[in-house]
Amino acid sequence: MLSKSRITLITSLKQKKYRTQHRLFVVEGIKTIGEFLNSSYELDFLYTTALFENVSESLQTLVSEADLKRISFLKNTNSALAVFKMQNNIAINESKLIVALDNVRDPGNLGTIIRLCDWFGVTDLICNSETVDCYNPKVVQATMGSLTRVNVTYLNLEDYLLTKKDLPVYGTFMTGANLYTTNLEVNNGILVLGNEANGISNTIEALVTQHITIPKFGAIQKTESLNVAMATSIILSEFKRKTIAP
Repeated sequence: MLSKSRITLITSLKQKKYRTQHRLFVVEGIKTIGEFLNSSYELDFLYTTALFENVSESLQTLVSEADLKRISFLKNTNSALAVFKMQNNIAINESKLIVALDNVRDPGNLGTIIRLCDWFGVTDLICNSETVDCYNPKVVQATMGSLTRVNVTYLNLEDYLLTKKDLPVYGTFMTGANLYTTNLEVNNGILVLGNEANGISNTIEALVTQHITIPKFGAIQKTESLNVAMATSIILSEFKRKTIAP
């Protein structure tokens, strides 16, 4: 049975300040919960309409669909909701390509970018403080479990780049070197992607060592820009393509 205090706690986790305060976040859906259970994330508690065999009975409770609907953040309620503990910061691996986000605000975009990092083998994603929280319920849902395999770190991006002058820093712009003909340092470096509406900020642009662009091939060429997650998929694909021997 769900107590009022637990309902209040869980529903409060929709807001970043309460997630930060309690160091907790919500995961919904059997498949995604399973991904987190099989990871280094620690389960706080599980609410489900059917018990999980691999979870201690002391950490889960059966609830009705009506009760689950009261705490779910989804329009179409799933059959399980779990609360997990946030992880402490993990050291960034600078010997591989790093993706950096500058003011990416849309949860769906961040969730998709985390999945893309997972798909293309990027283990570290760094974000400035204005980028949407990776533990936002919509982000968690969009990652489909990839958050368990990608190390997301929030930091002062400008300060970080200032200390990494030995690494190439690629920035995505509407004008820049053609992605497909540029000599990319594929084994390490930092790929910066910017805000959905305004792109990379001026302070971060000043620290970019290589401007790159995805060229347009359409005959009319009136498309203004690509969605940031779409652009990430194209650029990461090209980085990884160049690691494959001909």
